[in-house]
Amino acid sequence: MKKVAFYTLGCKLNFSETSTISRQFEEKGYLKVDFQDNPDIFIINTCSVTENADKKCKKIVREAKKISPNSYVTIIGCYAQLKPKEISEIAGVDAVLGAAEKFRLIELLDDFAAVQETKVLASEIQEATVFNNAYSINDRTRTFLKVQDGCNYGCAFCTIPLARGKSRSNTIESVVQSAHEIAATGVNEIVLTGVNIGDFGIVDGKRNERFADLVYALDKVEGINRLRISSIEPNLLTNEIISFAAQSKRFVPHFHVPLQSGSNTILRKMGRRYLRELYVDRVTKIKTLMPHACIGVDVIVGFPGETDELFLETYIFLNELDISYLHVFTYSERANTRAAEMDEVVPMKKRNERSKMLRILSEKKRRKFYTENLGKTFTVLFEEDVEDGKIHGFTENYIRVAAKYDPMLINELKVVTLDLINEKGNVEVLEPEMVFEKH
Repeated sequence: MKKVAFYTLGCKLNFSETSTISRQFEEKGYLKVDFQDNPDIFIINTCSVTENADKKCKKIVREAKKISPNSYVTIIGCYAQLKPKEISEIAGVDAVLGAAEKFRLIELLDDFAAVQETKVLASEIQEATVFNNAYSINDRTRTFLKVQDGCNYGCAFCTIPLARGKSRSNTIESVVQSAHEIAATGVNEIVLTGVNIGDFGIVDGKRNERFADLVYALDKVEGINRLRISSIEPNLLTNEIISFAAQSKRFVPHFHVPLQSGSNTILRKMGRRYLRELYVDRVTKIKTLMPHACIGVDVIVGFPGETDELFLETYIFLNELDISYLHVFTYSERANTRAAEMDEVVPMKKRNERSKMLRILSEKKRRKFYTENLGKTFTVLFEEDVEDGKIHGFTENYIRVAAKYDPMLINELKVVTLDLINEKGNVEVLEPEMVFEKH
């Protein structure tokens, strides 16, 4: 029985796909093991959004070869689609598979026997037209359920359409079936993932269904206590979806909504499909209906043409917005994007300074949000996340909570009162009260 290990870089979508591919191997009689357990095969799922993707990939390959010198190393994922030749030249790599090939790993690589020359099986991205269903299971307390892939937007800074192809989706019927399968395993929370999740509903190039209708259908699935939307574009987060989430028993009051810039000038240069006024409208709607809701924001600093004045516009905009935390990305040039050809390049030193300013702002926003919720009662899903004798989990509105370690708490929903903020900036509860009954 050959042993296979997996390593995933990047987003929740990658985790869902790695987990699904690992189950394919197990069904074929392979033994899934940890990275350090002398595997015969390594599957490394890469990301192109991650800075220094090449360095990270090389480092993981080196570690794999140290652990198991005679192993077969396969690289898949976004970076593999974008730069297959570059990856094939990394010492120790045996195969590189693109977006259209990665779910056919076992079929295409046969017995994973070492060959002299690296196999490169990466079609043009136009060939990636099939939606491959995927979800993670047995990896975490939450399950990441992929409902959509690819993107038709073509923002000036982004390589994702080049790495994952055009927007395409699962069907509502199939997603609901997967949700029932996941519920049967005892998982308490499903996180819906995709590249552009609000664009759900495109099959074979035609829009057949709507994301709002998927939300309605999933809300009826028995056995799942929580449904979380991972990230959704502000122009696709409709009032209909927000209003439904506000009264839903299962969809949680947590929205992650990419902004990228608080300057309309930069938003237009980026090719985004909204202006900041729409973003304010969405935040106001959420907070009006769900005052305790958590709102996370993606923002990019140092985009070409972002002057000190335009960055200040973004800073002031975010500072005044009723949001809970930021994911801050320092702009870095990506080949084959419009932004890479733009003038008015922002010096890297300035990009890093701006990034630091927004990360400090994010900590202030998070602490303010946590403080506003102290003394209130929420439900925490505790995870296998133990540090310094404390077990951690998240409330429905995404507050990270610490409690005294008890193995019986893992994968349990407990009703708690948020007592204090500890020295690590997490909310702490003195005594979890009771098990939350499943719907």
